[in-house]
Amino acid sequence: MGKIVAYIRASTDKQDLNNQKLQILEFARKKDFKINEFLEITISSRKTTKQRRIDELAQRLKDSDCLIVTELSRLGRSTAEVIGLINELLNRSIRIIVIKQNLDINKHDMVSKVMVTLLSLFSELERDLVSLRTKDALAAKKAQGIRLGKAIGTIQKSKFDKDVEKIKELLTLGVSVRKVSKLMGYSNHISLNTYIKKRNLRENLEAVSVK
Repeated sequence: MGKIVAYIRASTDKQDLNNQKLQILEFARKKDFKINEFLEITISSRKTTKQRRIDELAQRLKDSDCLIVTELSRLGRSTAEVIGLINELLNRSIRIIVIKQNLDINKHDMVSKVMVTLLSLFSELERDLVSLRTKDALAAKKAQGIRLGKAIGTIQKSKFDKDVEKIKELLTLGVSVRKVSKLMGYSNHISLNTYIKKRNLRENLEAVSVK
């Protein structure tokens, strides 16, 4: 076996981070092996895999290394994400030890393969249930007469909003949209033209001039 790496993550509580480390050290003492590296971070599970240092963890682990975590939930924000990482590591013959669930997952163990298969099924079930709950919630709102989606006529914010007065001024002077785009330093005059049409800037300017 190669080196042993422990991954520790807590949302915000430093004490939780310390507790995980103590659990792992106590487990290693009982099993009589040494932790070579600790990779720890305090961050929400809602952050990206890069921010949670999962990507870094996968890069640090080499073939035949061993990963230790206190529980499966530390490895991802969803069952699908956890399974994806486990499969990636198993394909590289990396052993995964999970203390709380009492799991010792490795590529050549049949029990491990069955467990990963079951987790994959749970992941699929989780996605289906989320999809079903979403559909049910939307159907209930529709039945109550609640309009779904954005209100008709809603205009989203645009990067052009900050320059709208200057844009209107140039349009008033008869400057073409292509020229306005160039003068304002925009890379695409087509998106600017769409912005002008959606907000009826030309029509509004004509209405003002008539008054």
